[in-house]
Amino acid sequence: MHKLYDFIEARERLTTVVVKTKLIHSPVFSEESGNEIYLKPENLQKTGSFKIRGAYNKIAKLTEEEKKKGVIASSAGNHAQGVAYAAKRLGIKAVIVMPKHTPLIKVEATRKYGAEVVLHGEVYDDAYKKALELQKENGYVFVHPFNDEDVIEGQGTIALEILDELPDADIILVPLGGGGLVSGIASAAKLKNPQVKVIGVEPEGAASAIAALEKGKVVELAEANTIADGTAVKRIGEINFEYIKKYVDDIITVSDYELMETFLLLVEKHKIVAENSGILPVAAAKKLNVKGRNLEDKTETVDLISNKLMEVIHFQYDENRTLNPASVFSEMSVRYTEVKNKVLRNKWKLEDRIDFGLSMEYLQYWLF
Repeated sequence: MHKLYDFIEARERLTTVVVKTKLIHSPVFSEESGNEIYLKPENLQKTGSFKIRGAYNKIAKLTEEEKKKGVIASSAGNHAQGVAYAAKRLGIKAVIVMPKHTPLIKVEATRKYGAEVVLHGEVYDDAYKKALELQKENGYVFVHPFNDEDVIEGQGTIALEILDELPDADIILVPLGGGGLVSGIASAAKLKNPQVKVIGVEPEGAASAIAALEKGKVVELAEANTIADGTAVKRIGEINFEYIKKYVDDIITVSDYELMETFLLLVEKHKIVAENSGILPVAAAKKLNVKGRNLEDKTETVDLISNKLMEVIHFQYDENRTLNPASVFSEMSVRYTEVKNKVLRNKWKLEDRIDFGLSMEYLQYWLF
């Protein structure tokens, strides 16, 4: 496991690559939770998520011989772009294996950074297996999205930034999928300030970390059913499990309904468009059992918005057709109003949830 100096070195390594995202105080979420809430907008990173930190740190630390071999990864979104961008910056060949049905917007975003994209299989697991095959055949270095010490080290630089800006932070809430992000943040935060509490936040439909803690070992869920697709992980990493046991104080879950409420409030009050996995901590803030004792004595909580919105408006995509941005925003406005009204009337049904999840596809193309 890492020492504090490891994270400090990683921060130096990432200086010219990542955006040092500033904390945003949120009056609306502070009032809702009874604590002072600050948002860490990692959705403002170059590739739209925190993933660039771990990917670049991993690839930058490769030996010259390993760099000559090139890198490979499997991903359907943020990790793909992080690896592709990092490899391009370092002048290294990158191959990304993605499921066949990955939205074209994500495929093109990855290719834009110079990576070779291989489309294979119906789901992520198929793409992962294919990536391992190609690794063995060609000698590439595999860059795992979370179960990797160097990736964890890169993600942990977020904690250093948080505690530099808000040294008296009481709690850091972190999205939890495979466990790479929470492993890095929890270990770096505890090494810098042992008093700070770190709480992981999982979607109710994919609580693989809680399942592992209950069983005392890493287990695989029968299914991962949530609109927070970036954290829909059936099995957390073995390395990550050890970090979670040592450094993470608690794990709480958030429902899809709570995510949608938070998504709408975040858009309306902060004008921030973030994907559902990224807003897990924001949705969880009001569930904390540490309400401020009085107006002068509130718990200072940092909620990490880890990813930008990757799924925004769903259109039947036609490679020969150019979408009109005006029509995209018009459709987004109509869909947003419909969903908001349903949420406010407490008539949010399963089919609405699925429709909204599918309806978020291409706004990112023009926003970012």
